[in-house]
Amino acid sequence: MELTKGEGTHKVLECVGLDDAIATAFAVVRAGGVVSRVGVPQYGTVPMDRSVFLRNITLTGGVATARAYIEELLPDVLDGTIEAGLIFDKEVALKDIAVGYEDMAERRAIKVLVKP
Repeated sequence: MELTKGEGTHKVLECVGLDDAIATAFAVVRAGGVVSRVGVPQYGTVPMDRSVFLRNITLTGGVATARAYIEELLPDVLDGTIEAGLIFDKEVALKDIAVGYEDMAERRAIKVLVKP
C-alpha cells in the first residue's frame, strides 16, 4: 500500500492458493480493482465480505495453463535467463518427488523444485 500511496493496485494475482494469500490480495487491491486467482485454490470459501463487496472488487481466475508455456520458457529457466528459483521454497531430488508432493499437500512447502 505504501508503494501506491495508500490507494492499492489496479490488479492483483493470487498464485499461492492459500487463505492468507487471497486475504492479502483483497487487502492490497484498490477500489474497483481486480483480483485474479491463478491455479487451484486450497481454500473452501472466499473471504469476500461486505468491505470487499462495497469496494466493487472483481474476483476472477482459472487453472494455470503451465504446460502451454513449457516449450517456450523452460530453456530460459534452464540456462538461467529466468531466475525461477525465487518462487520455490523447497528442493527435492527426482527420487524424492513423492516427498515433495506430500510436503505441498501437508502445507510444509508451497512450491517444490525437483532436481534430477
